[in-house]
Amino acid sequence: MRDKELLSEIIISDSTSLMNAMRKMDEIGRKLLIVVKDARFLSLISLGDIQRAIIKNIDLNLPVSVISRKINIIGNPENSTDEIRQMMVSIRAEFLPIIDPKGNIVKVYFWNDFFDTHSIANKVPLINKVIIMAGGLGTRVQPFTNVIPKPLLPVNGRSFLEEIIHRFAFYSIKDFYISINYKADLIKFYMNSLNLPFNINFFTEETPRGTIGSVAGLKGCFNEPFFVSNCDILIDTDYSEIVNYHTLNKFDITLVAAVLSNKSEYGTLTTGEMGELISLEEKPNINYKINTGMYLIEPGLIDLIPTEGIFHVTDLIELVKNKGGRVGVFPVSERSWRDYGTLNAFINQTIKNS
Repeated sequence: MRDKELLSEIIISDSTSLMNAMRKMDEIGRKLLIVVKDARFLSLISLGDIQRAIIKNIDLNLPVSVISRKINIIGNPENSTDEIRQMMVSIRAEFLPIIDPKGNIVKVYFWNDFFDTHSIANKVPLINKVIIMAGGLGTRVQPFTNVIPKPLLPVNGRSFLEEIIHRFAFYSIKDFYISINYKADLIKFYMNSLNLPFNINFFTEETPRGTIGSVAGLKGCFNEPFFVSNCDILIDTDYSEIVNYHTLNKFDITLVAAVLSNKSEYGTLTTGEMGELISLEEKPNINYKINTGMYLIEPGLIDLIPTEGIFHVTDLIELVKNKGGRVGVFPVSERSWRDYGTLNAFINQTIKNS
């Protein structure tokens, strides 16, 4: 019975929209789905496939069939268990469907049928350092932050800082730089008392410097791209994919963006040059991207950050763009981004995780 339930979870129709496919992945906690047409196997679709479609500005209301893979690695009933296992290792697949000559799904082998569930991730993102911006006053999360600084508020049974550090440490990153200001001594005392097996360096933001201004004090500390993360957001995605996307496209900055979708309360109109109606759509789904607060930045850009005054990451992005640099946007699904930055968001997310 459980096998049938698992199979039904990972199957979608070829008419399913890209946005709904991504939502389904969020709901079941997977990054791969089977696409069927008339109950027959058609293709596989991964979160990476959808992310690449988003990067190409393909309309997420279109069906998944518009980006169906030309090559699908699948098994057949003649394959031995060892052959299936080797195929899964070669592509690090969450699962591998076994398809007969008529397109019927005979069986699905899952990664944890053969391996430790956690071993599927690529733990080497090819960078070593992370900056966590934890110097804010946390006014949007008052009254909690009247007592506890926001970086030490609890999430998943530990503080924000610990949770963020452990997520990066999963990819073998060990060097962390933490910007502090409000209740700085308390943050340092707490983090030092944990005796974490990482190199944790604190740098103090004496006066408010904006979302990235204090990083100017780290000039000379980096010779490779580094992550910057707000201290009140969590990103659930494969960080090595962000690094690969950034590196392959030779971006100066890559910002991580969450893809959101809202249904319009009104019908929308498209008109021509003289006001003639071209199309009318009744209460469409409107898809858009928002900045999550995580970035991958080339080391030379620290030189562009002034040593005094307010300076936000948006100012840095504008400088890079004005100088002809390249800024990438790496999309993640709505549920892959969790924002704890306001009182309501913190309470709602805490309730969801309880």
